[in-house]
Amino acid sequence: MKKSLIMLAFTSTLAIADEGMWMPQQLPEIAQQLKAAGLELDPANLTKLTEFPMAAIVSLGGCSASFVSPQGLVATNHHCVYNSIAHNSTAANDLLKNGFLASSFAEEVPAAPGSRIFVTKAVDNVTAQVIDAKTAKLSGKQRVDAIEANQKAIVAACEQDIGYRCTVAAYYGSLEYYLIKQLEIKDVRLVHAPAEGVGKFGGDTDNWMWPRHTGDYSFLRAYVSPEGKSADYHVDNVPYTPDFHLTLAKEGLKEGDFVMALGYPGRTNRHRLPSEVAHTFNWSYPETVTYLAEILEIIGRETANDRDAALKYASRVAGLNNVLKNRNGMLESYANSDFLARKQAEHKALTDWVNSNSASKKAYAKDLANIEKLLQEQQQLGRDNYLLGNATPRLLGTARTLYRLAQEQTKVDTARKAGFQERDLPRFRAFVAGMDRSFDVNVEKALDLHNLAKYAALPRKQRNAAFDKALGIKDGMDQAALSALIESWYQATQLTDIAKRTALLESTPAQFKASNDPFIKAAIALFESDMQREAEQEELAGKIQQAYASYMRAKMAFMKSQGKAVYPDANSTLRVTYGNVKGRAHGNEDGNAWSAFTTLRGITAKATGEGEFNAPQNQLDAIKAKNYGPYAVESMNSVPVNYLATLDITGGNSGSAILNSKGEFVGLAFDGTLDSIISDWDYNPDNTRSIQVDLRFMLWQMQMVDKADNLLKELGVL
Repeated sequence: MKKSLIMLAFTSTLAIADEGMWMPQQLPEIAQQLKAAGLELDPANLTKLTEFPMAAIVSLGGCSASFVSPQGLVATNHHCVYNSIAHNSTAANDLLKNGFLASSFAEEVPAAPGSRIFVTKAVDNVTAQVIDAKTAKLSGKQRVDAIEANQKAIVAACEQDIGYRCTVAAYYGSLEYYLIKQLEIKDVRLVHAPAEGVGKFGGDTDNWMWPRHTGDYSFLRAYVSPEGKSADYHVDNVPYTPDFHLTLAKEGLKEGDFVMALGYPGRTNRHRLPSEVAHTFNWSYPETVTYLAEILEIIGRETANDRDAALKYASRVAGLNNVLKNRNGMLESYANSDFLARKQAEHKALTDWVNSNSASKKAYAKDLANIEKLLQEQQQLGRDNYLLGNATPRLLGTARTLYRLAQEQTKVDTARKAGFQERDLPRFRAFVAGMDRSFDVNVEKALDLHNLAKYAALPRKQRNAAFDKALGIKDGMDQAALSALIESWYQATQLTDIAKRTALLESTPAQFKASNDPFIKAAIALFESDMQREAEQEELAGKIQQAYASYMRAKMAFMKSQGKAVYPDANSTLRVTYGNVKGRAHGNEDGNAWSAFTTLRGITAKATGEGEFNAPQNQLDAIKAKNYGPYAVESMNSVPVNYLATLDITGGNSGSAILNSKGEFVGLAFDGTLDSIISDWDYNPDNTRSIQVDLRFMLWQMQMVDKADNLLKELGVL
């Protein structure tokens, strides 16, 4: 790997222990801290993506996972496969409620459409190819277009290797770019999921809370063609044989033990500017909280007496509730902190440093001033278009996307907009197919009425004229008029028919224009204004990219001058974070300490037999009988369920394999604590705790309750 700014950012003084979502190639630079925390492996070996253990770590495209057997068995969180369980559920065969166990390969069922397992094979610095000499001289939309063209060329060359998915990811505010090459496994099947009363025990009440007693684990399997190649689902496909898989720990964890999480964290914001912090916490998050609460209430009301509709929206509801609680927790932590003041002080120190000598002033001062102005412009655009975005009916969004695809397909592939190339067509097919089990007309009509009523109440000058004309929105429309308008759309549309939606994937722009579907007609009417707005946004984005990269270059130089390490914000690429199993001396507002582990006793104490705490009876019977098998811990007089650790994780880390000091599998990360989730923005070493499901509980539930003997044999347990 080429030497980059990442390597230049390090000095002898490193980050706070446990902090940091490190790129694997950075680990030798923090070897001292890793060893001090208890790692027995050589950190240099953790940099090799094609060897153990990194080769066993995979992405699900939003969650993390890992191979745990030579036959392509993948362990991840229950909530990461929730959509696949719901997709295969019906009111008559409710897999969400009852759980699922395939006793043989033949009984394994396809995961939700579009499910993927990505195995990272290579990471290379391609900054010089993305920002070449010509691109570096450009600004605005020209810069965006040139960067995109360079990225597409790099990706196209990489994907000449059939069966691989390649991505160019930006690091340090688009200062650096890395090419990620991943084997794309397209035949993914559901193998085992415990009942919802185990995998989601505690529901939204316990989400982000401690103590926790959630069995948040499930298993998938990767399949390939008989020749061992990536292939779409087929009955002749065979289980994938990974180069490496994780092995189960021979000994259970205890408090103080070293642990590390290997996975694909989504996004963190620790390098953001003070203005971005203020905008997010003073406007964006409060608006999100209000909107999500309203949407969840409507979905709940409309699906209350319709189990099939509830199953269609189960995954969405779970996700929305998770975000809602996350944002509320963020806001509470922010309100009780001096975070913004500290950010402002840090930024002033950076600005003072930049202006302290002529060289740094010449290099960075102009962009430091520009980035603030550009961000203010971007934030104002976001506020102006907020209600318009919410008011867009889901089927209109679908029609706009498919019409854009038809327009892009008139061009040669290399000239198409990123996201609309031939490589993206499987994603579109999965999207179109997946709507059948995630869309209900009555629910969507209720959502449309709510969102459009708020939008239509705006003064005309604050509304979008093209949107109003395309949909027939007029001044003074009351609820009855809007309801009648919405009803007319759904009476006339054919987009609720999977065959009609699928046909649109191959339709030409002329065929779209011949349609009388109201959503398609609106999409066509909006196309020109959509393209104009996109061009304006890209003009601004290009200016921001240029200024933000310069800001990050200045920040990294400043931090280096202070002897501080610089790890990049999370961006859904492979990272390693480390820490120790550890409770908290003051976990709750009343001062009660948090122990590092919870046990089966907590399940029986919480179980109510209904709702979020509806533990399965066979599980409760096994606990009552103290049928612990070999998984009991004598000092606990029970089986551990969940445990706390000082791991620095975020969304996307869900399903991350937790390894002990020897690199053995000891559980899965699935959550954090409510008062520490602001660490996405502001890391707090005292509060930050991750929550993991203990391997011993997983095995106990599988053996003593679910009788998953076939999987236990595959895992080497029985």
